[in-house]
Amino acid sequence: MHKWAAEVGVLLTFLFLLPMVSCQKEIDIDYKDAAPQYVVEASLTNNIASVHISQTVPVRGSKSSDRIVENATVVISSGDSIRHTARYSKNGIYLYPFKAYPGTRYQLDIDVDGHHFTSYSTLQPQPVINSFRFVWMNVMSTKILFADLRIQDIPGQQNYYFVHMYRNNVGYRWTVLRDTSNPGKELQQLIGCQSEDSNDADNILNDGDRIRIEIRMIDRNSYDYLFSLSQATNNGSNPIANFTGGCLGYFSAYIPYKLDTTYYKADVEEER
Repeated sequence: MHKWAAEVGVLLTFLFLLPMVSCQKEIDIDYKDAAPQYVVEASLTNNIASVHISQTVPVRGSKSSDRIVENATVVISSGDSIRHTARYSKNGIYLYPFKAYPGTRYQLDIDVDGHHFTSYSTLQPQPVINSFRFVWMNVMSTKILFADLRIQDIPGQQNYYFVHMYRNNVGYRWTVLRDTSNPGKELQQLIGCQSEDSNDADNILNDGDRIRIEIRMIDRNSYDYLFSLSQATNNGSNPIANFTGGCLGYFSAYIPYKLDTTYYKADVEEER
């Protein structure tokens, strides 16, 4: 292993059980059957607010198009007491061109059919990617392909990150991390992609696949929700609440950093 690799905190994340099945939705949220509930997936960047609202349906319930909510009132505000109402676009999505500022705490309020939901998120600075590569590593006698991401942590504060990896514009892997391993310095995130002998098309990377890495610095509320969501996949529970009022889903403010590359097996390094 490279000498400098030993100086960073290594967070091995095997995400074979967390495939992302849609490029339009950030995260595939698989809630257990129950009475229909509202689900909100909301983001606020430094230039736009986007809020997707739907309702859960039983596995044998109505068509997915019946889940879309078109009659909600969606309001974004901050400490300046100015309220901005997002306009309905299509497919359950409400949009508002919004100039947001790092360090500001934003509030999202949603009113629909007599229900009121509220969530808060503080916009974080844009993160920095120091390097990215693909590498084969031996793990318990099995050769695993990893995406090796190096993040420059911001010193003097507790930081949280969300990493989303796309393959050909479709979500492929995601994970969250916090800077407990090497605070204020370089963090390493290893994302498991496939084993050498894998024949699973959902995991295999092929020559010419277009890869996009999107990383966000997120606040504690967003991290807690997303971390609990990753755990819920394994223990069969729903994630912790991010909204008041009984709404599922989350609201996160961030400035994304994106890195685009193309996968070629011949370019993959090998750790020994």
